Amino acid sequence: MLSNTLEAPVETVNPPLPEMSAQLEKSLVQVFKLLSDETRLRILFYLSRAGEMHVTALCDRLGQSQPAVSHHLALLRVAGLIEARRDGKHNFYSVCDGHFHHLMLDVVDSFGEQGEIRFDEFVLTHQP
Repeated sequence: MLSNTLEAPVETVNPPLPEMSAQLEKSLVQVFKLLSDETRLRILFYLSRAGEMHVTALCDRLGQSQPAVSHHLALLRVAGLIEARRDGKHNFYSVCDGHFHHLMLDVVDSFGEQGEIRFDEFVLTHQP
């Protein structure tokens, strides 16, 4: 026998998300938008591995022109993720140690007592 009645979907109760400051939210959005670009992500990877690189070395690794790479570097520098050191006519770039680290600490701190962020089996925790 068939029935034409609809059953209400069962609602799952999720714990409320902790509050996040508007500034932290804005900073996270900016950083993750920057990191969503493959070239910028690769630049950060290369810089974190090498410690410091000249623009020409990055252009060679990325297979891109100097103006294109310089544009990506400028965006990362303005966001505070990398810093430049001038040596004569050349700029050398490296990853800023503090900015991303502090941003991630702020994210974990915003979770308060829980002290962790879960993504399925992946758990992000911070132990001071």
